[in-house]
Amino acid sequence: MERDQLSRKLAVILHADVVGSTSLVQQNETLAHERIQATFRHFSETICSYGGVTHELRGDALVAEFDRASDAVPAALAFQVSNGEFNSRLKDDIQPQLRIGISLGEVIIADDTITGAGVVLAQRLEQLADSGGIVVQGAVSETVPTRMPFDFESLGEQKLKGFELPVRAFTVSLKAGESIPMPELNADKLDETILLNESAVQSVIVDIGKPSIAVLPFNNMSGDEEQEYFSDGLTEDIITELSRFHDLFVIARHSSFAFKNQALNITDIGKSLGVQYLVEGSVRKSSRRVRITAQLIEVATGNHVWADRYDRELEDIFAVQDDVVRTITATLVGRVGLTHRDRAQNKLPNNMDAYDWFVQGRALYNTTTPDDNIRACSMFEKATTLDPNFATAYALLAQTYLRDWVTFWEYLPETSYQRAWEYARISVELDDTDSVTHSSLGFVNLFNGNHDQAFYHLNRALELNPGDIDALIFISRCEMLSGNPERAIERINEANRYNPFGKYNWSLVPAYYAMQRYDEAKSAMSAIQNPAALMIIWMAAVYAQAGDIEKANELAARFVAIVEQKLGALGVETPPNWLGFVDERWPFKHSRDREHFLEGLRKAGLAE
Repeated sequence: MERDQLSRKLAVILHADVVGSTSLVQQNETLAHERIQATFRHFSETICSYGGVTHELRGDALVAEFDRASDAVPAALAFQVSNGEFNSRLKDDIQPQLRIGISLGEVIIADDTITGAGVVLAQRLEQLADSGGIVVQGAVSETVPTRMPFDFESLGEQKLKGFELPVRAFTVSLKAGESIPMPELNADKLDETILLNESAVQSVIVDIGKPSIAVLPFNNMSGDEEQEYFSDGLTEDIITELSRFHDLFVIARHSSFAFKNQALNITDIGKSLGVQYLVEGSVRKSSRRVRITAQLIEVATGNHVWADRYDRELEDIFAVQDDVVRTITATLVGRVGLTHRDRAQNKLPNNMDAYDWFVQGRALYNTTTPDDNIRACSMFEKATTLDPNFATAYALLAQTYLRDWVTFWEYLPETSYQRAWEYARISVELDDTDSVTHSSLGFVNLFNGNHDQAFYHLNRALELNPGDIDALIFISRCEMLSGNPERAIERINEANRYNPFGKYNWSLVPAYYAMQRYDEAKSAMSAIQNPAALMIIWMAAVYAQAGDIEKANELAARFVAIVEQKLGALGVETPPNWLGFVDERWPFKHSRDREHFLEGLRKAGLAE
């Protein structure tokens, strides 16, 4: 009895179930099961991002708990919008739709199972909802702040089974022209909800048909924070090498590095990333020697499958990397039948000082900020000066200049693109077995309007490394500019699989715009923080086509002001034709797509 009292609490409860699940299963049992699982996984991730906790997944139903109605309602709306978008792209009728009910009441939580009147009430309210709809208790609607952009439509007092008194019920919808609010979570709360959701999310992870692995950032044991880049660089190189095994699903660095310096249980981290195996280790670098420890852990049991220590000369760092990768994969061969590795081997730098500059530059390049991009550019240049055959350094050097050309951060625009083209071409000439060199040259080709060459190099990059996030995002942009926005979204979703914590909304916006799905584009835009200038102009076009000309004009003016300031700092005159200036940086393959984009810009008031 005492335990029950301790576990009782007042909570906001969300209950959802699949509409017509029996009918879906009758059409195709296997496919229906997979899609229902994927739907609940997506919903669980959305719930987690808004600070909720998924407690149970009961076949075709889900139960979750929130502290606040102001989190539960936008989470439910965000999911319903996203799920509707996904289903609209399916070619068959096996399209899982959810009904959602939200209540406020007392619950009892024990062993991750939640019961009580609040759960029953949420279930009864959910049964009142239409397919793809949401119904909430009156008390829930009253606790949502009026500043939030929701419309609550009364269904009157409802007599619900199991409840003596009638319950006031309301449907929920997003106000016209508004965006769904983003989660209002701090980092500590997000970490907590990620871990609390693990058991639910893990039970619905879609089977990707491959053993999955993540490499956590190796700990820097050198006693010198300035050596942090070296341990991070080693981690990233091991991730890249493991990704060459096509029979292995390797989580991208973007997600595994989210756990850097976090004191969390290894098993919990593995479950959070949705992988079967984890690699962790440490690096101690001093003078010209390096000591590396590494271990492979099975997430389900927490057992160490393999561990080793390497004490070598610094010049042997690449041999150590290869030993670690070879041992991990050899171990997995016996366990899961891992067999195939792309035989292409990227050419290693001949100069350790060049490698050191490269690793420092790559760490800065990954931050994607203006100042760090400039510093990364300088470091890559030092690396290529010390080792003129360092292909990957040339490839990333090209990307810093291309990034600069797009954003006008530092150098003259025409100079930046010329350098990007030159260095990307050199990188592939030096090493055509490296996914990074092909990815770089592919993206540079795209901005020159060479769509076929862009596809060739980007597809080659993905052949060499299926988990190359940059190549996936670059090829999604190529698909969009080539008139294939649906395929672009598929590529973005693929990138999200490799990077579970990645949200590539900035790539979704042009794709949704191309499909004239402006509300979905606005929803994707709502998650973008500190957009670059050329994303602001897309936002202006979206609002213009959606009918909000005032907002579109405001964004177009903001774009012009940003670019004028940057070009002025470089001593470059204001473009005489703003429409042409933007058009140059978005090389559409088909005139119809180009005119659709320019139409939005004209409506937004961008001068010709």
